[in-house]
Amino acid sequence: MGSATSLNWRHLQALAAIASHRSMSAAADAVSLSQPALTQGLAKLERQVGVRLFERGPAGVVALEPGLLLAERARAAAGHLAGAANALARGAKRGFARPEQLMTTTQLHAFLALADAGSFVAAGTATGLSQPALHRAVRDLEQLLGAPLTERRGRGLVLTTGGRRLARGVRLAMGEIEAGIADLAPDEEHGRIVVGAMPLSRALVLPHAIAAFVREVPGVMIEVVEGSWRELVEPLQDGVIDLMIGALRSEETAGLAQRALFEDRLAVIGRGGHPLAGKAAPSLDDYARYGWIVGQAGTPLREQMAGLFAGRVLPPTPIECGSVMVMRGVLQDSDLLTLLSPDQVRLEMAAGVLAQIGPPLAGGMRTIGLTVREGWRPTRAQRRFVELVDKAVAAIIIPENQ
Repeated sequence: MGSATSLNWRHLQALAAIASHRSMSAAADAVSLSQPALTQGLAKLERQVGVRLFERGPAGVVALEPGLLLAERARAAAGHLAGAANALARGAKRGFARPEQLMTTTQLHAFLALADAGSFVAAGTATGLSQPALHRAVRDLEQLLGAPLTERRGRGLVLTTGGRRLARGVRLAMGEIEAGIADLAPDEEHGRIVVGAMPLSRALVLPHAIAAFVREVPGVMIEVVEGSWRELVEPLQDGVIDLMIGALRSEETAGLAQRALFEDRLAVIGRGGHPLAGKAAPSLDDYARYGWIVGQAGTPLREQMAGLFAGRVLPPTPIECGSVMVMRGVLQDSDLLTLLSPDQVRLEMAAGVLAQIGPPLAGGMRTIGLTVREGWRPTRAQRRFVELVDKAVAAIIIPENQ
């Protein structure tokens, strides 16, 4: 099957017109193409995706289910490009009306390669396009939009604010087309899923879901990108990441939707043999005598730690960290304490390297869940992956809490 960068953007936009007009000539007029060009383009598009999109007959051109599906994805892709173009138009002095309708696949591919690579030389290496072709594609886009997309900074090249907006729109548009291509495949074994994994998410759920998915759908690649919420949120908004799993934020972020999976109870964790390890129920005064490793400002762990000592002077917090790996190493070589889910350090606790200090915190709950873009429409494979995440939660979390 083809890829988003190999399909003709003008022909993709015409799909909705063909489906609504049920006539090649009327659709050609609607998208400013000649009927022969559109007919040939549609035939090529069907060859590239490997399925019939429309049925031709006496009653006209009737959209088949694959045609309707791809037309809807193309409509959503156009919406992403139009949103970016409209944002640029507010500060532009000139430009074309409805520039998203005039863009070409080559221009979009070239610009996105430049945005990802950071230079025309690297973009040329990544795409196989010549530097003059890349320069021309970016210039043509700037003329369509009436706004600069790049600027020189020292000896380097960076995207303008408008360029960054357009890059996000192009990524999301390409993602919609890739999702449409994946859903046209005869089975689910096509494409890839990129999961953002926050470091303090439940240790067992995501690995369990991934292992189950790979057994069930071995042809789809799973890529896991680890990072903090701050590191993952922009790639999610850009469409680089499909979904995130981890601690949900107390405040909603514009353009993102959160769904809770389970409540995770935190505990105070220290090294094995910590002076407080022998106490069944340490007091807050006991906890306050030791330094703490805290999460970064604005994270659920930081909020939980502040809540634990609400109304009191906070203990020393010499380390601010979101990496469980670093926390583990520092804890086992010091008398510092921190808040973690016991699942995150289950192996270290079993080996006696780390220990839970006192009982789980009565109010130390954080919500673990999925974060996706608003309006995200997953492919069949992505839907199945989310189903397996829910199944893993039911198998692992619910029995533990019963």
